[in-house]
Amino acid sequence: MVENISVIGAGSWGTTLAILLASKSIETTLWIYEKDQIPLLSTQRTNEKYLPGIPFPEKLLLTGELTGAVQQADLIILATPTHVIRQICGQIKDFVSTTQLIVNVAKGIENDTLMRMSEVIHETLKVPISNIATVHGPSHAEEVSRGIVTAVVAASRSIQTARNIRDIFSTDYFRVYSSTDIIGVELGGALKNIIALAAGICDGAGFGDNTKAALLTRGMVEMTRLGVFLGARKETFSGLSGIGDLIVTCMSKHSRNRFVGEEIGKGKTLQDVLSKMVMVAEGVLTTRSVHQLMLKHKIEMPISEQVYQVLFDQKNPHEAVHDLMSRDPKEETLE
Repeated sequence: MVENISVIGAGSWGTTLAILLASKSIETTLWIYEKDQIPLLSTQRTNEKYLPGIPFPEKLLLTGELTGAVQQADLIILATPTHVIRQICGQIKDFVSTTQLIVNVAKGIENDTLMRMSEVIHETLKVPISNIATVHGPSHAEEVSRGIVTAVVAASRSIQTARNIRDIFSTDYFRVYSSTDIIGVELGGALKNIIALAAGICDGAGFGDNTKAALLTRGMVEMTRLGVFLGARKETFSGLSGIGDLIVTCMSKHSRNRFVGEEIGKGKTLQDVLSKMVMVAEGVLTTRSVHQLMLKHKIEMPISEQVYQVLFDQKNPHEAVHDLMSRDPKEETLE
């Protein structure tokens, strides 16, 4: 029985999930990294920086004490950016028990180790892998926080854990499915951000709907190819954390990754774009990880390779598209 939940990370998604759970009358605590913001958030009862205009329910508690938030929780939700998950886990590892459930909602692959987030959590916290779950899917915080109908998937190696998380998170506007393919769900959530960067680059460089449709279709092939090689089930990429998340991230005005790509497609540098952003575009760092995976396993991922070159080698987007279009002719395959 989960009676107390702590959400670690008060960005837009962490805040949204904390509001959702507290609104179900679950004792929910939101840990805020910027302690100096707590008096303001406590007074305003809203997170104007990351989720403006959405009020906090009465049941939502705020804290700046990380260890206290962790110790009191039956369920811990890690809602920080991918690149700080290991650091956060290192800070809380001595305060986490083997009976607590851990849910990751960050979407990315760790640089250098090339580990998925559940693997990082398992390695650092030493909790049973069956106690770890991931919740991913097409779910912009800006919409979920306003009660707009959304569907996602909760995945864990343990079907019971996946079902428990499904039931805890589900509301009449937030539908949660369960899955045991945590590899596929995590990879779908991470890899689609690279294709979203490519979609944004196409928008910024002035390409059309035909281009983007081709990009999404062939991008899904790349995602599936790498995912299956790494142990995921092929059909997972046809689900919410695959094609579902890909569509919303590549098409939505809320997508940070698509926005970064669009600005680069207009001629701005990656450094310039990122320096002006408040939130994190996970796809940038994931592009580095996937490039390493491509080289390590010799997997063909031409779109991801061109995104890497545009982001980090300053390749001209038009040249990148030309190189994709002038590749040797081949049969269409979906693998």
